[in-house]
Amino acid sequence: MTTAHPLASEWELDPASVYLNHGSFGPSPRSVRQAREAWSRQLELQPMRHFCRELEVELDRASEVVAKLLRTQTDRLVLLDNATFAMNVVAASTPLNPGDEVLLTDHEYGAVRNIWQARCRATGARTAAVTLPFPPDPAAAVAAITAALKPETRLLVVSHVTSATACILPIRDICHAARQKGVPVCVDGPHALAMLDLNLDSLGCDYYCGSGHKWLCGPFGSGFLWVHPRRRDAIQTPIVSWGGSIAGRPASWKDSLQWLGTRDAAPLLALADAVRFFSPDVIAEYRSWSHTLIRAARERLLQIPEVSAFCTPAENDFVSMAAVELPQTAGWKPGYHGHPDSLQIQLRDQHGIEVLTGSWSGRRFLRLSAHLYNTSQQLELCTTAVADILQQERHAAK
Repeated sequence: MTTAHPLASEWELDPASVYLNHGSFGPSPRSVRQAREAWSRQLELQPMRHFCRELEVELDRASEVVAKLLRTQTDRLVLLDNATFAMNVVAASTPLNPGDEVLLTDHEYGAVRNIWQARCRATGARTAAVTLPFPPDPAAAVAAITAALKPETRLLVVSHVTSATACILPIRDICHAARQKGVPVCVDGPHALAMLDLNLDSLGCDYYCGSGHKWLCGPFGSGFLWVHPRRRDAIQTPIVSWGGSIAGRPASWKDSLQWLGTRDAAPLLALADAVRFFSPDVIAEYRSWSHTLIRAARERLLQIPEVSAFCTPAENDFVSMAAVELPQTAGWKPGYHGHPDSLQIQLRDQHGIEVLTGSWSGRRFLRLSAHLYNTSQQLELCTTAVADILQQERHAAK
C-alpha cells in the first residue's frame, strides 16, 4: 500500500505533514467542502429567503439522508454542530435532584465528563465512574456496568467507541442491561459513524450523540442528536433563542434546536453530501484500507521493546483507529489537554507527523488513525520514528 488509494486525491492535505490523527479532526473530501461553501453562498445571496423560507425544509432533506445511513426515522433525528453540543442538550434535558447519580465509565471523553460534572454541580446530583476491566472484555464490561447501576442512577452515559483508548464497546448489550434496571442510556458516538454499521432504532438507547467530522468526513461543525420518542417531550436547549419555527410550520420538538440565531447551517446541510460521498461501497473501501494500514503499523509498534497492545488486544477489536501502550521512561510526564506528550511534540516538530499520544488512567499511549488518504509508507515513517524516539528515551534514562 505504498501507492495511494484512488480516492486520496479528494483530500487536499498539507504535503509537508503526515496526517495520522483523523480520529481527532477528520478533514473533508473536496466534494463535501464544495457543498459546504455552496450553502454558505446561498445564505449570503438572500438571507431572508434562506433563513425564513428555505432553511427548515433543507434541514429536513439533509436529515432524511443522514437518517437513512443511521437506519432510523427522520423525526427522531436533529442535526446539531457536534456530539458535544448534543450531549449538552441531553444534560439540559435530564432532570436531576440532590442524591441522584449519573454513571459514566472510566473511558469517557474529558469534555463529556466536564458536561455532566457541571450539570451535577448545578443540581446537587453527582457523577460516578465505573472501572471497566483492563483490557476491556465485552461480557465483563457489560457485567461491570450492570453491577454499578444503582436505584439512584438517573442516566448511564457510555461511549460507543472510546476516544483515547479506541475500544469498541458492546453498546446493544449495555443498553439492554440498563433497560432491565430502568436506567436511560445516552451513547456518545462520534467515532462510530461510518466506522461501524449503525442501526439506532435497534440499539435500545434513549439518546445518541454523533459528530460528522470523524470517519464520515463531514464538515467541521456537523453532527446530530438522536432522541427516542419517549424522551422528546423533555428536550430542552442550552441556548435560548426564538425557539419556534421561523417559517411558521407546525411545532416540533426540534424547533428550539434548529433555530439558534443567525448561524450558518452550511456544515449541517453539507453533512448529507458526506453521506452521498461515502456510498456503501466507499465505506467498505475505507474500512478495509484503513484497517489494513493500522493493523500493519500496530504490528510494527508491538515489536518495539516495552510497547504493548493496550485496550485493543486483537485485530478484530479495531477498524481505523488503534492505540498501543508505551513505556514510561524516566522523566516522562503525563500529557493532558493542550499539553501533549513529549513524543507527540517530537513526532510533529522533528518528523512532520501528526499523531495523538497522551495518558489514560496512569498509562502512556499512542493512538494511530488512518483513512483513505493515508499510505503504508506514511505509517512506516511514523512507526520508525516512534521506535527511534523511544530508544533515545531509554538511553537518556540510563
